[in-house]
Amino acid sequence: MTPPILTTPRLILRPAAPSLAQAAAAYYRRNGAWLQPMEPFPETPLDDVRIQRRMMRQDCRMARLGQGVRFWIFRKEDPNTAIGCAALSNIVMGAFRSCFLSYKLDQRLLRRGYGSEAVLSVIQFAFAGLGLHRVEANIMPRNLPSLALAKKCGFTEEGRSPAYLQINGVWEEHIHMVRLATGQGGQACTTFPKS
Repeated sequence: MTPPILTTPRLILRPAAPSLAQAAAAYYRRNGAWLQPMEPFPETPLDDVRIQRRMMRQDCRMARLGQGVRFWIFRKEDPNTAIGCAALSNIVMGAFRSCFLSYKLDQRLLRRGYGSEAVLSVIQFAFAGLGLHRVEANIMPRNLPSLALAKKCGFTEEGRSPAYLQINGVWEEHIHMVRLATGQGGQACTTFPKS
């Protein structure tokens, strides 16, 4: 699969590519300390351009194989500065047609609607572009901003798993937030919320 560039009223979501390594490394330089309590320990420094280039090549390979796609988020008013990313991973087709969603945003740009705008665009691509049926986001109970974003984007709680993922060196409980390709009455859910 070759993922498209996605656009929303205020954002450009570019599929991972080695040419974005500099912007991704700069994102992690600005946000690394803030992201640390909510993420697994990175095996390598994510603010290193060479490492980002290698990771981008891996993302491109996953996209070609149809196993995942990562989009880097840019504001139309500042198209060279990455403000976050959203990824669909572990894509499974066949009778399951499901994947996992992850997302992160620049700390200085929270609560402006950029996160939900980006996530809704990626979900729309998952359903309409890839033909998936189910998207799951796993979120720690204490990560209230992420839970609020998922709910704003139409996800509902499906269950909880104790010690689900190792985050920052600790096995953490996660809430399984799920969104299906159709909402109530079987209608597709793809509208953007007001900021």
